[in-house]
Amino acid sequence: MPKSKIFLLVILTFLFLVLQSIPDGASACTLIVSSGRATTSGRPLLWKNRDTSEVLNKLMYFKGTKYGFIGLINSTDAGGLEIWGGLNDQGLAIVNSQADDLAVKDKKYDGADNGLLMKMALGECATVDEVEKLLQREKGRLDLAANFGVIDALGGAVFFETSSDYYTRFDTADRKVAPFGYIVRTNFAYTSPDYLEGGGFIRLERMSQLAETARATGQLDVRFVLQAAARDLNQEKLHSYPLAMTLPQDPARPLYINTNDTINRNSTAAAIVFSGAPSPQRADLATMWVILGQPVTSVAIPVWPYSGKIPEVAAAAGQETCQLNSLSRKLVAYLYPDRRGRMPQYLNVTRLRTYGGEGLLTKLLRIENQVLERTAAQLSFWEKKKEPADKVGQFQAEMANFVWQSLLLEFSDLK
Repeated sequence: MPKSKIFLLVILTFLFLVLQSIPDGASACTLIVSSGRATTSGRPLLWKNRDTSEVLNKLMYFKGTKYGFIGLINSTDAGGLEIWGGLNDQGLAIVNSQADDLAVKDKKYDGADNGLLMKMALGECATVDEVEKLLQREKGRLDLAANFGVIDALGGAVFFETSSDYYTRFDTADRKVAPFGYIVRTNFAYTSPDYLEGGGFIRLERMSQLAETARATGQLDVRFVLQAAARDLNQEKLHSYPLAMTLPQDPARPLYINTNDTINRNSTAAAIVFSGAPSPQRADLATMWVILGQPVTSVAIPVWPYSGKIPEVAAAAGQETCQLNSLSRKLVAYLYPDRRGRMPQYLNVTRLRTYGGEGLLTKLLRIENQVLERTAAQLSFWEKKKEPADKVGQFQAEMANFVWQSLLLEFSDLK
């Protein structure tokens, strides 16, 4: 074989191996920010499905330069150097989605400081406007390429499309920008010179449809986001609606779907939903709901930075992942049993719908509905009487432990 052909073969093999090693969806996320005029509660709402190659996630409590906050972090990040979504004790919440089309190519910026920026914001900002001032201050100093979603206790609800050199504010209060009071984002930016370099277009279409249906029917709330949006497995481009399809009769030929372009993706590591505070005076009521794992494999728990702590089953020391996340990974392995090549993208729908006779999702939602109902009752009580921080911490630990024990009971056979 001529040397030129051998060289070409080596190059092509190298490129193939490199591409195979790049995790699908390593920087993908689905987000919504909504003002109170679109939600059933009348309060702002913020959500992120976190899609990443860092599948082990946990929670950590921080004391910032001004404010205490709870952040979602990679379990391997022992010091909590980067935050991938969080809420502080002033009622400010922030999330992000990577937008590679905002990266400044000639300067080699790729958003490496997105997590650092969010940690800074939670530690020192109380309002959307203060986050904007932070972006102005750090312009040109941090490596940023993201859509940052932010809500606050004043009712603010915005997105900042942010590169290292500039940002653009998209405010849900502006009816020209958000005629129905909410904005959906995935992994491209409308201010990019070429948004075709971004991604998440199928997810954006699907989530926009879901959000508008929910808003029009008065259902845009935490329960909708957790149970209808975060766990959505429909792929409309392929007319794939797996929860409604007839399952094959032959158990040896189960139904599989590719979850690379669904909202609940094979790379979804966590989901976080924030319900805003009713006022700055009651920032303690702002609530962070967290699913520590792929949404179809775990249950949401509520936490409040006002408590000053994290439930034990949602936290872990050093580089260990938490108990809730660890159990979720076992369910992921059960639903994605084939580890060959690209097969980890394929979810076994037959297992999802038939596990234990009633199906895995049915079990998860039964547990989660109890948590939602008990938390709603507790929040109603707290609205009338502000509880001490230790009482709030006690309740969030009770809810997290209830979820943990319920999951152990329901999935005791999965090792």
